[in-house]
Amino acid sequence: MKHKRSIPNRSFRIADQIQRDVAALIRELKDPRIGMVTIHAVEVTPDYAHAKVFFSVLVGDAQECQAALNEAAGFLRNGLFKRLQIHTVPTLHFHFDRTTERAAELNLLIAQANATRAKED
Repeated sequence: MKHKRSIPNRSFRIADQIQRDVAALIRELKDPRIGMVTIHAVEVTPDYAHAKVFFSVLVGDAQECQAALNEAAGFLRNGLFKRLQIHTVPTLHFHFDRTTERAAELNLLIAQANATRAKED
C-alpha cells in the first residue's frame, strides 16, 4: 500500500479544489447576509480534518457574512462531499480576510502623502 505522502503537493491541490468548489457552492446559498464573497485562500490541516477558508466581501457586512458562512459550513461541507473524491472532507471555518481592505487603506495613505509632498515642493 502506498503512503499518502507519496503524492507531492496533495494538500495544496486539495486546498485549491476546496477553494474553487466552496466559491461555486456559496453562489447557491440564499442567505441575504452573504453578499458578494471572494474566497482568497484555503488552508487545510495535515490530517484534512479542518480547513480555514479566508474570504473578503465586496458588498455586505463582513461580520454578518462570516456568521452566515459559518452557519452554512455544514451545508457547504455536504456539497464538498459530493464534489471531492477524498476520504475525509474537512470541517470548514470561515475567516474574514482584511488584506484587500488594508491594501486600499495603505494606497489611500500613500496617495495622501504624495499629494502633501507635491504641495510642499
